[in-house]
Amino acid sequence: MNQVKGKVALVTGAASGVGRADALLLAAQGARVVLGDVNEEAGQALAREIGDAALFVRHDIASEEDWRKAMAATQDRFGRLDVLVNNAAVCPAGSIEDTSLDTWRRVMRVNADGYFLGCKFGVQAMKGNPAGGSIVVMSSVAALGGLPMMCAYSGAKGAVTALARSVAVHCKRNGYRIRCNSIHPDGIWTPMTQALLPNLDPVALGIGTDPMARMCQPEDVANLVLFLASDASRFINGAELRIDNAQLISGL
Repeated sequence: MNQVKGKVALVTGAASGVGRADALLLAAQGARVVLGDVNEEAGQALAREIGDAALFVRHDIASEEDWRKAMAATQDRFGRLDVLVNNAAVCPAGSIEDTSLDTWRRVMRVNADGYFLGCKFGVQAMKGNPAGGSIVVMSSVAALGGLPMMCAYSGAKGAVTALARSVAVHCKRNGYRIRCNSIHPDGIWTPMTQALLPNLDPVALGIGTDPMARMCQPEDVANLVLFLASDASRFINGAELRIDNAQLISGL
């Protein structure tokens, strides 16, 4: 318990799915959490559920002005930032032949530009902290192995994986004590996945019980986010951590 007691964390895409699981676990383990999302109704509801340790901010991660407002609100309410979880994303299907330039640009705006801005503002906010901080970048196995039916998504996740390495080295060389790591799940049983694959039966998938399962629960990802946010991971920096039940290396 209290693995992140006293820390202040900002989680993007916090209103549902993995972001919601991240925020709930971080708060349960002693953090104060800033919940960023464009879904105001669900975000406010989560803030009420968590209580005084939570603050909701409406946050389009591709907007530089929204990042300024989110950081200012974090500072005003909690006094500092220790953890940034870059989690919000969009995930339209489409191969290289099917994906339009407009779709590519829309995905890059959120999944790449938004994470760039997050890292930029996160480093600025945390570099003066004596204890430093932790930036967690939500990538995907699509960045490592490629998903043919998610061309734009794969491209954006590849970009933010490289970005995380760059940020990790930059902070180390400048003595900021800010760590930056990327997480690479395969399938996660979230509303976004369910919308893409509406005919999947979660019981048949064997989530959490079948040793062959590819899909995990949001809480499986949140457990790794908690570890990376905590001081227990203080020497883990620039790492690419898969949550895929060996899918990438098994080829099944």
